[in-house]
Amino acid sequence: MTDPKRYLVTAALPYANGLKHVGHLAGAYIPADIYARYLRARKKDVVFVCGSDEHGTAIPIQAKKENTTPRAIIDKYHEAMKQDFDDLSIQFDVYHRTSEPLHHETAREFFTMLHENGDLETKESEQYYDEEAATFLADRYIKGTCPNCGSDRAFGDQCETCGRTLSPDELINPLSTLSGKTPVKKQTKHWYLPLGKHEQFLRDWILRDHKDDWRHTVSGQCRSWIDGGLQSRAVTRDLDWGVPVPLEEAAGKVLYVWFDAPIGYISATKQWALNNNRDWKPYWYDNDTKLVHFVGKDNIVFHCIIFPVMLKLHGNILPDNVPANEFLNLEGDKMSTSRNWKLDMRDYINDFVKKDNGGGQCVDMLRYYLTQIAPETKDSEFTWKGFQDAVNSELVSIFGNFVNRTFVLMHKLCAGKVPKLHEAVLDDNDKQMIADIAAAKESVENCLENYRFRDGLFQVIDLARKGNQYMQKKEPWILAKQVAEKPELQQQIHNCLHICLQLTANLALLVNPWLPSTAQKMCYMMKVVEKMLDWENAGKLKLLSVGYALREPQLLFRKIEDDEITYQVNKLKSGALQTNETPAPVPEKPAVPAKDIIQFDDFAKIELKTATVISCEKVPKADKLLKLEVDLGTEKRTIVSGIALHYTAEEMVGKQVVVVTNLAPRKMKGIESQGMILCAEDKSGKLQLVKPENPVDPGSNVS
Repeated sequence: MTDPKRYLVTAALPYANGLKHVGHLAGAYIPADIYARYLRARKKDVVFVCGSDEHGTAIPIQAKKENTTPRAIIDKYHEAMKQDFDDLSIQFDVYHRTSEPLHHETAREFFTMLHENGDLETKESEQYYDEEAATFLADRYIKGTCPNCGSDRAFGDQCETCGRTLSPDELINPLSTLSGKTPVKKQTKHWYLPLGKHEQFLRDWILRDHKDDWRHTVSGQCRSWIDGGLQSRAVTRDLDWGVPVPLEEAAGKVLYVWFDAPIGYISATKQWALNNNRDWKPYWYDNDTKLVHFVGKDNIVFHCIIFPVMLKLHGNILPDNVPANEFLNLEGDKMSTSRNWKLDMRDYINDFVKKDNGGGQCVDMLRYYLTQIAPETKDSEFTWKGFQDAVNSELVSIFGNFVNRTFVLMHKLCAGKVPKLHEAVLDDNDKQMIADIAAAKESVENCLENYRFRDGLFQVIDLARKGNQYMQKKEPWILAKQVAEKPELQQQIHNCLHICLQLTANLALLVNPWLPSTAQKMCYMMKVVEKMLDWENAGKLKLLSVGYALREPQLLFRKIEDDEITYQVNKLKSGALQTNETPAPVPEKPAVPAKDIIQFDDFAKIELKTATVISCEKVPKADKLLKLEVDLGTEKRTIVSGIALHYTAEEMVGKQVVVVTNLAPRKMKGIESQGMILCAEDKSGKLQLVKPENPVDPGSNVS
C-alpha cells in the first residue's frame, strides 16, 4: 500500500487476570507505541487501539485463586494495567474493555452475520467433562503431560514449558484443575469456523502477497500451520463467562475468547469514534486504511490466519502487516508468573519511576533498553547488568553527554545564545557533520517504516556518537583559549556550537518516538514548543534561531548504580524461592541442523589471516554496509561488511580483525568485496568482531 489515507494500529489485548511484565511490554506495546508516535509526528490520521481482554477461562481461574468474582478481577486488573501503561508512556488513543456492552453487541453482530451467511458449521463432539464439578472443562481447566517435551506443566491449550499449542485430546494423563479428578468425555454441540475452506486464500495472501514484507519468523509460522492442514475451529464453548451466543439453541454457551477478543479492536475503534465524534467505519472497511497488528509470537496464528479469515468473511480490510516479536527471557530463564520469575511493569514503576518522582528519565531508560534488546527476529534476554550497561554506557555517556556538553559550552562560550553559522569558514568536519544530520532522517525513517525499531534507535544513538566525535575533533574549549591571539577562531567556535545545537534539536525530534519524555525535556531546555518535533523538520539546520537564548542544561539521564542492580537480582531470586514450584528452565532452542561432517583437508582450504583496518566509510544507500580497506601485511584489500548497525566507520579504523582471504570476490552495491570479516553474535543480537587477544602483525595466519 502506498501512502495510506489513514492508519489503524492495534496492540494485543492483555488478559485482565494479573499484572503484565516487561516481556509483554517489549513484545507488543512499546513497538506499537513507537510506530504510532512516529505516524503522529508525520501528521498522519492514526488511531492506536487496545483494551483489556476480560473473557475466557483465565479470568474465572484467577477469581477462584483470589476467592472473589470474575467481575471483581477484571475491574481490578483493567484499572491496574491501564495505569501501568500510562505510567510507562504508552499513549493509546483508546483503551477499551471486552466486558463493555458495546463490545458484546459488536461481537454478537459479527457472529450473527457469519452464521446467517452460512460461513460457520455445527458439530457435535465429545468434550471433557468434570463429573464432580458438573461442568464441561475449558481447555485451560485441563492439565496433563505434554506429548512434545514430556513436561507436566501442559494445559489443554498450550504447554507452559515448550510453548507448543495443544488440544486437550493430545495431553497424556489429563486431569481437571477444578477437582483434580480424571475427566470423562460427554457429548456437546458447538459452532465452528471451517478454516480449511480458506486455505488457498491464506496461501495467496500470506505466502505470495506478503512473502517479501512480513518478517520471516511470522510467515514461517504461518506456512507451518497452513502446510500442516487447517482444521475447523470452535467459535463457541460451554462456559458461563463471556459473550452469550446469540442463538436460542445455544443457551449456556458463550463465544470462544479467541473469537471475541480480536473483535475487541473493532469495538474499541467504535468507542474512540464515539469519544471523538468520528466515523469508525472507514478504519475497518476502506481499502485506503493501513491496519497493523502488534503482537507476540504466541498470537501470530490468531492475527495472521484466524482473524483475517473472520475479517474477510465479514467484509473488513485485512492487516497490512503483523510485525510479531519473539519472547523475552529474564536472567537466563523463561519468564513465569506461577514461579514468580518475572519483572512486572508495576514493580519497575515502583522501584524506579516513582522514586524518580514520576520523572520520565526512568521510563525512557526502560523503553530504551527493551528496544535495544527487542526480540524482533529471535528470543532475547533481559538482564539487570545489561540494563545498567545500556543506560550508563549509551544513554548517559553518549546521548546525554553530547547534549550536556553542547549546552554547557554554549552558555560558557556563547552567552547562552545560539551562535551564527559562518558558512565561508566551514571545514570538512563541519560539512560532514551537517551531511550526517541531513542523512539521519532517511535512515531512521526507513527503519521505522519497516518495523526495525531496534535498528532505528541505534541510528539515533549513532548520530549522537558522531556528535561527540565531531566536538572532540573541533575542541572549541581549546580554541577559546587562543581567541585573544587569533580572533578569527571565534567563527570556528560559533560554527561548531551552532551545528551541535542544531544536531541536539534533531536528536530530540528523531528520538521522540522511542523516548518521548527525553524529547519533551530537550524541548524545554531549548525553549521550543513540541511542534518542533514534527517529522517534517528532521534533517534541517535551522530549527533553533540565531541569537535565541536557551535554558541552562539539565541532565537527561542518571547513572544506574551497582547497589540498585544487586538489589533487583536478589529480589528476583528471593521472590522465585518463595514459590512452591521448581524452576522450569528456558526450553532449549531448536538445534541448528548439523552441517555435513568435513575432513581436515576441507577445513584447511579456508585461509584465515589477521588484518588491520586502515580506512572505513559507509556505503551510500545501504544502512548495514561498511566499506573497509584492510592491511594484510603483504597487500591491501577492499572488504564490504554488513556491520554498520553495530560499528561506526570511525571506530573501525585501527581495529584488528580476522579475514577469510581466499573467498571468491563478490560485488555488493557495485563494490567488489575481496574477503569476509568474521564476527560473532551475542545474546542481544549485537555483532562482536572476532579478533586476536593481543595485537599481532597484519597477515598472521589464524589456525
